[in-house]
Amino acid sequence: MSMAFISSSCVKHQKIIDAIRELNAFGFNAIELSGGTKPYKSMREDLKTIKANEGIDLMLHNYFPPPSEDFVLNLASANDKVYQQSVEHCKRAIEISAELETGKFGFHAGFFIDIKVEEIGKKLSPSDITDKNRAYDRFCEAHTILTQIAGNDVQLYVENNVFSHSNNASFKGVNPLMLTNCETYQELKERIDFKLLLDVAHLKVSCQTLKKDFTTELQSLFNVSDYIHVSDNDGLHDTNNAIELKSSLYQELKQLNWSRKTVTLEIYEPLEKVKSSLENINLLLDA
Repeated sequence: MSMAFISSSCVKHQKIIDAIRELNAFGFNAIELSGGTKPYKSMREDLKTIKANEGIDLMLHNYFPPPSEDFVLNLASANDKVYQQSVEHCKRAIEISAELETGKFGFHAGFFIDIKVEEIGKKLSPSDITDKNRAYDRFCEAHTILTQIAGNDVQLYVENNVFSHSNNASFKGVNPLMLTNCETYQELKERIDFKLLLDVAHLKVSCQTLKKDFTTELQSLFNVSDYIHVSDNDGLHDTNNAIELKSSLYQELKQLNWSRKTVTLEIYEPLEKVKSSLENINLLLDA
């Protein structure tokens, strides 16, 4: 059975419980918990209570739960502190996911650079690319550790990164990010067995940057994933736009088999646009 979630990042609140309440009041009852909130003492109890009492389906993603100290989650980092912070963060996310019986936890593939906190989601400043083999080794080591912790309670998913037009210019055509398209999916797959969280919007941008055929890449990666993130953009940057019926992206999505997919909408527009996007995606899930 397919199911569609709404990302908590669609609204802005300091406390995750307030984001959940706003989304639920608008009619959304399946919510993926993402970044943008702050930690507070009763957070875990709040999540357990609202799930039990309100019947809201929850799922954790990447930078949730919010850490006490902001950092860039990078399980391939050459910086020992960042690497350890990343592993410990994911351990905590897995623990909470098991408590909430979410079934899944997805996190981003690693980076071959150490990104500054203030650069996340923006143009990256040029920096030295670390040894790729060492970065892959670190990421694979972390994935193995986390898989053992997750056991049978939580399925782990690795999300494809987005390589934007501006970052391509900054790095003079050298890709500083792990897992951005089919070729780099295979590179990682040859090293570890992992489940793919396919972010369609990330792939759209990366394909344009890397001069890859989006239709071919989308069909290939969609077929190996049962967990999909969806939003639209101009192909240059990941702008988290709504899903419109007449868009070229929607025409691409209509060609795919959406049975037994878990889908999250990551749309940073007014909630009316999020709701219409959900209705459009549900047309695919119900087909």
